[in-house]
Amino acid sequence: MTENSSPSGIKTALERYAALVQRFTPKSKLGQGCLRAFWVGGSICLLGQCIADAGSAWLGLPSAAASTFASIVLVFFTALLTGVGVFDRLARYAGAGTVVPITGFANAVVSPAMEFKAEGWVLGTGARLFTIAGPVLVYGISASVAVGILYYFIRW
Repeated sequence: MTENSSPSGIKTALERYAALVQRFTPKSKLGQGCLRAFWVGGSICLLGQCIADAGSAWLGLPSAAASTFASIVLVFFTALLTGVGVFDRLARYAGAGTVVPITGFANAVVSPAMEFKAEGWVLGTGARLFTIAGPVLVYGISASVAVGILYYFIRW
């Protein structure tokens, strides 16, 4: 029987492996990550509330319409910032703080499409919107916009 196959040899090998893992495992920055997620996510939510309040005060929108307006503005600007690469840097810094609010949804739709933009607008970006973000999400958003525009003109 060799030294490493004996119970004491296996134990020392496991201890050496554990020490090696301990040495190379990066230290957790859980507290710092939680604080970053909290303040960035809270700031995004605060911005959304400010947009809704501005929609109510300046545009005279009712409360429900002002909330919808804020959601649309947040999704639009997140998609725009994702397209130019700014939102991804913010997401790396804040972690889950950018995922929880509605901005995470917009980023999840636009990010995969941006990876395939070199393949062209239709076969690259457009196709990836449908395959990765899911037809239900894209169809739901498109249908709601179309119905909203149709409703506006019928009511007008």
